[in-house]
Amino acid sequence: MSTSQEAAAARLVEERASVTAQLARMEQDLTDLFAASRDTNADDEHDPEGQTIAYERSQLSSLIRRARASLEEIEAATDRLAAGTYGSCAVCHQPVGAERLEAKPTARTCVRHADVRS
Repeated sequence: MSTSQEAAAARLVEERASVTAQLARMEQDLTDLFAASRDTNADDEHDPEGQTIAYERSQLSSLIRRARASLEEIEAATDRLAAGTYGSCAVCHQPVGAERLEAKPTARTCVRHADVRS
């Protein structure tokens, strides 16, 4: 494995650990929110507090979905690294570019094709 591949692998491991920790915190927050709302008499439609709880649940659920999608992207990037295709654009097969990979280690495409499939 080359030095750049080792650096990419290390970066993906760091990203996975960070997203996994965030996901665990958010899932715990959502569990706590459900537990707290179970103990109240909140009515989302008529109670001003109920609307806040519903909003928080919705926000947390959305963030959890995004974190899970990020984990899937990290896994796909790890698979590309193992297959030797990491850093090559999925569209034109040219190098993605070190700066793009630094900014987005899970990038599948070069900047030129970023709007096609990042």
